[in-house]
Amino acid sequence: MPGGYLTVDELTARATTLATAHPGRAVLRSIGRSRAGEPIRVLSVGHGSRDVLVVAGPHANEPIGGVTALRLAHYLARAGRPGGPSARGPYGPWISDTTWHFVLCLDPDGARRNERWLKGPMTFAHHYRHFFRPGFARQPEWLPTEPGAVPMPETRALLRLQDELRPYLQCSLHGVDVGGSFVQLTRELPGLADHLNRSAAEFRIPVERGPYDAFFWPSPGPGVYDMPRPQEADQFLSLPAATATSTWLRPHRYGTLTAVVEAPMWAVEEVGDTAPHPDPHGALEDISRRLREDARLLAGLLERVRPALTAATAPLLAPVEEYLAVCPGLADEWAPEGPLGGTGGPEDGDLPLNRARIMALRIAAQRLVVRTAGLLGQMSAGASEAPSAPAADGPSVPEPEDVRTTLDRFLTRRCAAFEVDCGARWIPVHDQVEHQFRTVLAVAELAARSSEPKAVRT
Repeated sequence: MPGGYLTVDELTARATTLATAHPGRAVLRSIGRSRAGEPIRVLSVGHGSRDVLVVAGPHANEPIGGVTALRLAHYLARAGRPGGPSARGPYGPWISDTTWHFVLCLDPDGARRNERWLKGPMTFAHHYRHFFRPGFARQPEWLPTEPGAVPMPETRALLRLQDELRPYLQCSLHGVDVGGSFVQLTRELPGLADHLNRSAAEFRIPVERGPYDAFFWPSPGPGVYDMPRPQEADQFLSLPAATATSTWLRPHRYGTLTAVVEAPMWAVEEVGDTAPHPDPHGALEDISRRLREDARLLAGLLERVRPALTAATAPLLAPVEEYLAVCPGLADEWAPEGPLGGTGGPEDGDLPLNRARIMALRIAAQRLVVRTAGLLGQMSAGASEAPSAPAADGPSVPEPEDVRTTLDRFLTRRCAAFEVDCGARWIPVHDQVEHQFRTVLAVAELAARSSEPKAVRT
């Protein structure tokens, strides 16, 4: 397997080669097209009586899943052959009775926008300067919440596949940029935490003990989180509610277990540290103040460049406006006098503000800022390439060059501070893949061993 991330074309080429090499065991097909007309491809391996669905690339900026999907496909295509997995191997007899289906990239349009940073150098500045992730409503794992709204083509393709396969397991492969590994489940899976932690330890990957995405969720074991019921605390109040209207829970009607498997790009050791934080309220004050100040500065820069924006920059504007809209609310929630600060301290209640949780918030706040700055920088670059035009009332539109220079300096400083503040360490792509590969196989084996599926959390 490759030692780096793969572009959409590289994923397709390698999947085609695999299907050609295993004509009786692997099939590559298209299940639909993206909004831009890109084919959404599925590679199926095996001929078992039950099915596993693996979804790679649900977030445009998380390329690790496609490489993991190919790693799994290669491994499973050799099942029963010399040197391949067998009933006596580490993942047991269930392999021969399972057909695996790999969505190579659910958001190919967004993935192509991230290809400028895929080959490195793997630095914060290079990554966030070329970062892209669509706004929440344009991420294909989420179902529309407005009455009568139609899902995106990518989402419809996934829903049709869920209905066709009715899998006993769905794995969504994600790659958090900064932090540690963790798994989110739609129902309990006893024993998974042991597998996750052993694999993470081998590859020196920290396990998150209070991740931003599952900050309020129950945790049956280190790094494993149960998705909440609709009436339970899901996300921070300033964020759009997601879990109840996701494609993760949608196939529960078939008894499907969904596992969202996160493998980080940059490791931060403190996300796994459950020791009491020496000054949680002081840390919250610092986090909320900096987030509020940086968001105010970036909002001002957006307004300066907005008159010069073109149609080509429209896909970048939605996530920028979304990020800037949630920053003030999050800053209020995370302030010492806000609801989070009301938990008191590390020793108080069921939500201890320990080192892991405080670091998760520090990462989340700084990530919002550098993502916004990176997208704004791309917008200002696109605006500066367009011909200047007079404004409607006569004066010329301000050139975005000054904004672009300001953003470039701001992003350089903030990325450097972010990297130092959290002590980030790059994880080789090979290690990211192997950890996610092992975790998916462990989830599949544990789920296959369940004689009677437990009721999905509803």
